Amino acid sequence: MAEPVIRVSGLKTSFQRKGLWLPVVRDVSFDVAAGETVALVGESGSGKSVTAMSLMRLYPPETCRIEGEVRLEGQDLLQFPERRMRDIRGNRVAMIFQEPMTSLNPSLTIGDQISEVLVAHRGLSLKAAAKETLALMEKVRIPSAAKRMQEYPHQLSGGMRQRIMIAMALACRPRLLIADEPTTALDVTIQAQILELIKLLQEEEGMGVLFITHDMGVVAEIADRTIVMYKGEAIERGATGEIFADPQRAYTKALLSAVPKLGSMTGEPGPARFPLIDVESGHPVEMPVVADTVSAEPVPLLQVRDLTTRFDIANGFLGARSGRVHAVESVSFDLKAGETLALVGESGCGKSTTGRTIMRLLNATSGSVKLDGREILDLTGQQLRDMRRHIQMIFQDPFASLNPRIEVGDAVAEPLLTHGIASGKRDARDQVADLMVKVGLQPDMAGRFPHEFSGGQRQRLCIARALAMAPQVIVADEAVSALDVSIKAQVINLMLDLQESLGLAYVFISHDMAVVERMSHRVAVMYLGEIVEIGPRRSIFENPQHPYTRRLLEAVPIPDPSRRGMRRGLSNDEIKSPVRPLSYVAPKRDYREVSPGHLVQVFGEEWGNATAAA
Repeated sequence: MAEPVIRVSGLKTSFQRKGLWLPVVRDVSFDVAAGETVALVGESGSGKSVTAMSLMRLYPPETCRIEGEVRLEGQDLLQFPERRMRDIRGNRVAMIFQEPMTSLNPSLTIGDQISEVLVAHRGLSLKAAAKETLALMEKVRIPSAAKRMQEYPHQLSGGMRQRIMIAMALACRPRLLIADEPTTALDVTIQAQILELIKLLQEEEGMGVLFITHDMGVVAEIADRTIVMYKGEAIERGATGEIFADPQRAYTKALLSAVPKLGSMTGEPGPARFPLIDVESGHPVEMPVVADTVSAEPVPLLQVRDLTTRFDIANGFLGARSGRVHAVESVSFDLKAGETLALVGESGCGKSTTGRTIMRLLNATSGSVKLDGREILDLTGQQLRDMRRHIQMIFQDPFASLNPRIEVGDAVAEPLLTHGIASGKRDARDQVADLMVKVGLQPDMAGRFPHEFSGGQRQRLCIARALAMAPQVIVADEAVSALDVSIKAQVINLMLDLQESLGLAYVFISHDMAVVERMSHRVAVMYLGEIVEIGPRRSIFENPQHPYTRRLLEAVPIPDPSRRGMRRGLSNDEIKSPVRPLSYVAPKRDYREVSPGHLVQVFGEEWGNATAAA
């Protein structure tokens, strides 16, 4: 049997803290063959990224101790001096990191950054490196590659930046490619393109791939073998199909049970909680059926009509206007008490701007937003502050939403005291204790600081703070997208519980179609600031009409290893820009009703082949 590209034996990584060496990764062993993809999966803190960084020896030896063996084609990397490791990194072993914007130098052009790798590792001249850089950019399917060589990272989309990172990783034709959560921050359609690209390049180069992720749908699509990590240990390993079909460990079962599966709600009338499995016992957790909480009142709680939000672009020394960003264009929808309307689409489609404009965090250019029949866009001063008692927002990043310098109990109590809901500090403390229990936390946790909580717990705190106002509507802007899969399932179940008990209405903003399918009553699909399709959740998912809706649904990774050989085809399309000239007049859009409440924008030639296929 041929020697694997890399063989890891008894890997142990420890970090120094207060004079003690604390092990974070313990006795991890695996190998990766040429042309094979091995997935390291687990939640945040499981040790999967530490494992990858240890293989590359990227931690400073003063504070990190790595033991065991890491043999690259028979040679133990842990025995190499640092100078020789610099020759290995980016040459024989390459790594793609999660966030390309923090991995690329903002002050250098794309071409210069890729050329630097070729000059350093392959000894090419600047002219030869520029020629090879162009070939690499074309290889990773960068449109107009010659022009893009002169551009800077901020001028590229997230998907294109990740392609640049892949081009840099492949510059020296590595034997092993380590991909550390390379698609987590990307939209679902861009994620599909990057996964397809990695598969295609692996076939062409014959390299081994170590793929690190917590997304089991991605694992099913790309991995030959899977290693499940939990608390620094590899607790289960095997062929991907076997892991999915017959998981042995309780944690693996819990991880798989929490994965949102597109199509799992087919035929279901309304939202449903995620079926969870207990990590310790492996037994299913009892889940009550979600009761129908949608109000039968004929007048909607929230009415949005022709909402338009545009931003002027100023250029030049005097700041003359050169164009406008048409972020939200003539958006209309209703929301009833106890109902969840999901706004879905890719980054830049206008869904977050819609939510922020409804909250009056951004000013609308025109349109109407009525809460309980009262126009929000006309409110100022104290009237606007009073309105915000009735409509609250949960942001994507809970850590950025909480003041790191004050205790979380004070953060939750602050709106109670500011709006005079609590009669004093003692009353506020009592209400905070009740809110902590309501979101599944212990009252005594109120004395802690934000950094002492996990990501899921911090998001629960943000929900508690939003609930403090006893709002009628909550705008949840990507409120679960940054969370691990099991924590995401728990937070969504909590939101459904609260909706049922308090009659809350949600505007749920997300790009995760599988989560939206389980969470929502109705769905609005946005593209370039416009709603292209809106209707009941079942209608949108079971009978999508618009080509863009179909594209979004087709790009969702399905946690089914039998689909691993399926090829999606690689697209070089980027989402179009919402920037328009000052003279641009938005066209009047027509909608047709496919079924009761299911409206689709009449689409024309702009959708090309997608229209013909539809």
